[in-house]
Amino acid sequence: MPGDDGIDDLLPSPCLLCGSPVGIRYPSGWVCAVCEWRHGEIPDADIAPPRVDVVYYLRQGDRVKIGTTANPKQRFAAIRHEEVLAFERGDRRRERRRHQEFADARFTGSEWFRITPALAAHIDVLAGGRDPWDVYARWVAAAVALAGR
Repeated sequence: MPGDDGIDDLLPSPCLLCGSPVGIRYPSGWVCAVCEWRHGEIPDADIAPPRVDVVYYLRQGDRVKIGTTANPKQRFAAIRHEEVLAFERGDRRRERRRHQEFADARFTGSEWFRITPALAAHIDVLAGGRDPWDVYARWVAAAVALAGR
């Protein structure tokens, strides 16, 4: 997502925060095109990794799981799914609200839901045509930057 003066290109080396090879070159230097971390800036090793709670939407066939985690990659390794549809910032309270909001489509006793027009529209708004992992990487980068201040 280049800015006014930015040019998308390959970074001189992968982003030290998210590992992306793609960057945006500005006259003042490079930033990662995924997480917007300034290229070459080293995350402070003394700072614990930030906790970024998310509500996630996973698709498996014609069902969607709405859950929450602070470590999506680890969590998703334990869940059978075909596609990560979207993330939104939030914890268990937000997850409970989403479960209530889409309760009419919920499979009894689970966190899985039928894909209804309302649920599909909600996911589309969250995704906004962006890769969910890119969105998550930006949130993590922002949390790392704030923790370093």
